[in-house]
Amino acid sequence: QVQVVESGGGLVQAGGSLRLSCAASGTRFSMHSMGWYRQVPEKERELVAGIIGSSKTHYADFVKGRFTVTRDNAKNTVYLQMNTLKPEDTAVYQCFADLGSQRYWGQGTQVSVSS
Repeated sequence: QVQVVESGGGLVQAGGSLRLSCAASGTRFSMHSMGWYRQVPEKERELVAGIIGSSKTHYADFVKGRFTVTRDNAKNTVYLQMNTLKPEDTAVYQCFADLGSQRYWGQGTQVSVSS
């Protein structure tokens, strides 16, 4: 059974940086795509960034130039480097991993940015 586990969230001041990690385990296959969504209370979940294969990336406009998504295919792990964080980046960040037609989700990790 595939499991997806995030780590790396926390509290940071505005302008600071955090790096999130997400590892998918329980399969010998490489995930087709992986990435991150985020959600704040009373708002819809929104896509932050994703990566297909090793290098095809896409980003939400609100993080372009600040966040970078990368992955280690051998480890089925995806990373999100978040720089120049803003208070409005505060959210629960949730990782996803796609294998075939199945999408697997992590439990989420809290990122809080103080002003």
